[in-house]
Amino acid sequence: MAHKILVSHESPISILTESKDYNDYDYALVHLFETHSEYLNFFKASLLAGRQVLLDNSIFELGTAFDGKKFGQYVMDLKPSFYIVPDVLENGYETIKSFNQFTNTYPSLPGLKIGAVQGKTYDELVDCYKYMSEYADYIAISFDFSYYLATGIGKTKLERWCNGRQQFIQDLINDGIWNWSKPHHLLGCSLAKEFRYYVDKNIYNIRSCDTSNPVVAGLKGLTYNGDLGLQDKPSVKLADLIDHKVTQEELDNINYNTIMFKQILKR
Repeated sequence: MAHKILVSHESPISILTESKDYNDYDYALVHLFETHSEYLNFFKASLLAGRQVLLDNSIFELGTAFDGKKFGQYVMDLKPSFYIVPDVLENGYETIKSFNQFTNTYPSLPGLKIGAVQGKTYDELVDCYKYMSEYADYIAISFDFSYYLATGIGKTKLERWCNGRQQFIQDLINDGIWNWSKPHHLLGCSLAKEFRYYVDKNIYNIRSCDTSNPVVAGLKGLTYNGDLGLQDKPSVKLADLIDHKVTQEELDNINYNTIMFKQILKR
């Protein structure tokens, strides 16, 4: 039986209600809670309605993880289904220290603990992966490691990121390191076509992914080339468009792109 990868596409506040139609679960960026109370309230209401919510520590948007003490308070307040423990970009050993420190400080937070894998070399990434495999409830792997640029195949950075994460996951499987008993989350993407690989290979415990790709593309007037997605990627981050008032034309683009994204995830 083909497995289903659950997907969430971060969206501007003006279409958060509509986003429930194309998202399998809801994905929250914690730093926006500080400035947008309606954003926080949307996720509280979403949980009350029985939907799953993943709380991200906003490291991709901020460059460093959101303040650990404040993050712990927001986890206690929101009570998300899952939360990404504060990590350190491309530093596996500091990420392990951060995970250990945070979980010791907050041993009984609501929700499942997601441990993000970080590192610059295969050995460092593996060490971090093995730690998260043992201590996290859920394992997350990012789309844009510099390691992928060195190992991935393709003419563009986007292609090498896309191919590089596929190859990294395949290497973990081939080397007997991949933990088949724990769910995995894929953070972001460079090219939407990447995810077909995991479905075709039946890597069944890749449970979820998040990417604003089809939404940002739609806001920029770009539509997917069917289930091939795009060969390019708008460089703007969704968090920088959080206050954008989405037009009907933009919403039509987004709806089309998200339908095509779902097609990529089908066998």
